[in-house]
Amino acid sequence: MSTVIYVRKGPDGRIAALSRSVPDDDPGWSASASDAPEVQTFIKELSGAGGDALDNSDLPFVRVLEDVIDILVDRAVIRFTDLPLPAQTKLLQRRRRRQQRQGLCLFSDEDPI
Repeated sequence: MSTVIYVRKGPDGRIAALSRSVPDDDPGWSASASDAPEVQTFIKELSGAGGDALDNSDLPFVRVLEDVIDILVDRAVIRFTDLPLPAQTKLLQRRRRRQQRQGLCLFSDEDPI
């Protein structure tokens, strides 16, 4: 849910500061949505999270989860049909895309051991 926050921009037009409230006598602030892309970019830059390691690790981690699910299914710890339907659909889509990609590539998408 988006909330209203106040933005102060610098001479270059980029956000220089954010605030939850603004004194009535300070005209340099304007209202903005907290989930506005410009605000989110500013927050990421402030926290040093622009392209941070957590975001960068998501895709490889998804692959790890897929492998864990495959192992659990192969060992009959869970059944594929035990997973919620949206999860089943997403896993099947990813498997299909990976197979298509491997069919077009000469190299595997896996790192050598």
